[in-house]
Amino acid sequence: MKKPSVKFTVILGVIVVLLLAGASWYSIMFNDWRLVAPVDLSTYEFVPQDLPMIISTLLFVLYVLYLAALILGAAIASKRRQETANTTRRLNPKLGLLGFAGFLGFLGFWTYGAFRDITPFIFFAFFGFFGFFYEGKLSNTLMDERYVENKLRAELTAHRVMRAIVFLTLILFGRGALLGSLEYTLIAVLIVLSLTVALNLFLSEYLLYRYDHSDQLDGGGEE
Repeated sequence: MKKPSVKFTVILGVIVVLLLAGASWYSIMFNDWRLVAPVDLSTYEFVPQDLPMIISTLLFVLYVLYLAALILGAAIASKRRQETANTTRRLNPKLGLLGFAGFLGFLGFWTYGAFRDITPFIFFAFFGFFGFFYEGKLSNTLMDERYVENKLRAELTAHRVMRAIVFLTLILFGRGALLGSLEYTLIAVLIVLSLTVALNLFLSEYLLYRYDHSDQLDGGGEE
């Protein structure tokens, strides 16, 4: 992704979130909490004052779809390049700013209260995109035996941490309903699993950067 595209994506995300926050404030202050408080869609009747919330929510959904398509396209293109290259992919470290999209997960507390929708909690997994910063630091690195060994070592460590967290989650939440509610249990599991995925993505890139950097320092010291 080119530098202007990264900035555009981040700025666009901030604008969308601000619009949604502004529409929510307007609904709370001037529209009797409509579409902010839980809504029974079977009895819902449209009024013009609902437009800010409807439009901002639609923009948020479109931004999510845009972000997903952007990430998928970048992943496919990167995989094709790596199949014919002996160096790591070229990546701008500022792409790690996409990790801030993880804060969209906090919208899940609002959507659950308003619509009983827990989907936004999945965005906590986007915190893992902070790992792009460290991957960008290793752009165009020669993938020799040392690099491959460090990569496998980093991925193995990250996977072990992820498995440990998942195992503990099953033990803690598999014993019964959290706070007497199966819904709260499901939400807690979804949040923990999303954060675990984020940690796995981030940790694998961070550890690879640390291992590679340590090897370079050791090699320089030996010389």
